[in-house]
Amino acid sequence: MAAVRLHHHHYHHFLLLFFHLFFALSSSTETESLLRLKQSLVNADRSLSSWIPNVSPCSGTWLGVVCFNGVITGLHLSDLGLSGPIDVDALAEIRGLRTLSFINNSFSGPIPEFNKLGSIKSLLLTQNRFSGTIPNDFFAPLNSLKKLWLSGNRFSGSIPQSLTRLDLLKELHLEYNSFAGLIPNFRQQLRSLDLSFNKLEGPIPENLATFTVDSFVGNDALCGKPLVKVCEASNTSYSVASNVGDEEYGNGWGRKVIVVLMVASLAALLFLFLTRKRRVEFTPVSRSSSAEEAVEVQVPSSRGSVSDRRENKRGDIVMVNEMRGVFGLQDMMKAAAEVLGNGGLGSAYKAAMASGLCVVVKRMREMNKIGKEVFDAEMRQFGRIRHRNIITPLAYHYRREEKLLITEYMPKGSLFYVLHGDRGLSHSELTWPIRLKIVKGIARGLGFLYTEFSTYDLPHGNLKSCNVLLSDDYEPLLSDYAFQPLVNPNVAVQALFAFKTPDFVQNQKVSQKTDVYCLGIIILEVIAGKFPAQYHSNGKGGTDVVQWAHSAVSEGTEAEMIDPELSSNDTNSRNQMVKLLRIGVACTENDPDQRPKMKEAIRRIEEVQV
Repeated sequence: MAAVRLHHHHYHHFLLLFFHLFFALSSSTETESLLRLKQSLVNADRSLSSWIPNVSPCSGTWLGVVCFNGVITGLHLSDLGLSGPIDVDALAEIRGLRTLSFINNSFSGPIPEFNKLGSIKSLLLTQNRFSGTIPNDFFAPLNSLKKLWLSGNRFSGSIPQSLTRLDLLKELHLEYNSFAGLIPNFRQQLRSLDLSFNKLEGPIPENLATFTVDSFVGNDALCGKPLVKVCEASNTSYSVASNVGDEEYGNGWGRKVIVVLMVASLAALLFLFLTRKRRVEFTPVSRSSSAEEAVEVQVPSSRGSVSDRRENKRGDIVMVNEMRGVFGLQDMMKAAAEVLGNGGLGSAYKAAMASGLCVVVKRMREMNKIGKEVFDAEMRQFGRIRHRNIITPLAYHYRREEKLLITEYMPKGSLFYVLHGDRGLSHSELTWPIRLKIVKGIARGLGFLYTEFSTYDLPHGNLKSCNVLLSDDYEPLLSDYAFQPLVNPNVAVQALFAFKTPDFVQNQKVSQKTDVYCLGIIILEVIAGKFPAQYHSNGKGGTDVVQWAHSAVSEGTEAEMIDPELSSNDTNSRNQMVKLLRIGVACTENDPDQRPKMKEAIRRIEEVQV
């Protein structure tokens, strides 16, 4: 019996020794695997300098390595400026790996063979430069996948069908790519979905209609709920041009897919807009006329035509700025129209008129705070603005419930798009001199607004990179400014970016120092080249550029925050970049009293040299 107990004791001791040896060998192997991964990456010697031999990855000193009970379960390698090939075979040797994040790096080329990681639960590749199509069956082996973020890359082709067969999938973020074709039928109960700003087309599957418009915006050829656009195959045809470059306008408004509408969407918009306002007289025309000319609309006016001309009215459009010529409602209704998307204050359409003038028509649903006479006075004040860094309205149309605001169309789009959406020529031209030119132009525009609207709490109020439009030579033009007095207070809180800042979120107050904070975010965004987390209403996604910058200044590591694409061997240029970054930090102090006044911020920006 004693012999049996002794034998049992030795067996138990043997098992313990075996498991200790197994884990020691496993840990040693996984250390080697991580070091192989590091070796395959560009910039890893600097970014992953804490990954060294003879120190356990679970010691707490290895940057980005997450462990549980001594087992490596996650690699969070975000914001490290990494690029080059990723050694997926090395990753596959880490048996406990469940989360892999390469967010905000500079990886490019086709998607690596991450489908070799059969046990992965979260794969996060947001904000890189991966490109090309993803094979249809790519995700089939990843049966444990719960969270997939591919947003902010350059993927194209169809959304892989294999995603629809991952039973555990809960979060799918594919926004800001060039995925095309139909949205597949997802049978799973997805908790989070974002397909916005791609080139998707056709009907949205019924089981996805419970998601908000934000999940689908920026896909001009999509239709069906939750979008306003109804799918009517009988009278709408979509022709997607294969050689059209990506473009965006304004508030994250769409990577442009050219959509040929057999029914002129803008004409329909204006028609519906006016018929709800007052009585409309119809004059039928011949059946042989095109669909666009099927009805002639005559809008009776309360004043005569002579009076109309004196007030610069053409039809029911009030001209406030004739620098680009005079046009009327009929010109607008005959224009080639294109839906640009939805912003916080309403919808936007591009209209190309026969005269060659392209305009943006913004349908403002929530500008009901003031009456018609005061609104007219405000619009005329806007129309008198002449500054190279301010976009001036051309015309407006008034209804009590909603308004149309018409401005010139800027083909290059917004600063937001050129920084984060465009990966072609425009993005490559964002050199340090160009970026500094943009920041200085924004500052000069704000200087003008702070003189013109000096009595306003928020002379701008909605300052963010998607409201900075760019001319062909990268001269910035501020848009959506001075709207706070026009917008219903409950809507302003939801729609204007000033109300997303700590000033309002923490203290329920806004002031001119709030615009200073928003300027600071743009400065940090331009210097780092990162999508600010502050632009996300839910605070998820992007990079918290404010926290990053303040930490960098306190630790003396500002140079690490500069966009790698601005890499310069010129020490003077680097010093000027850091100088501008510090201005951004001063502008984004949490306490408004600690921020410079707008005039002082502008003075400091002007001192920065190329």
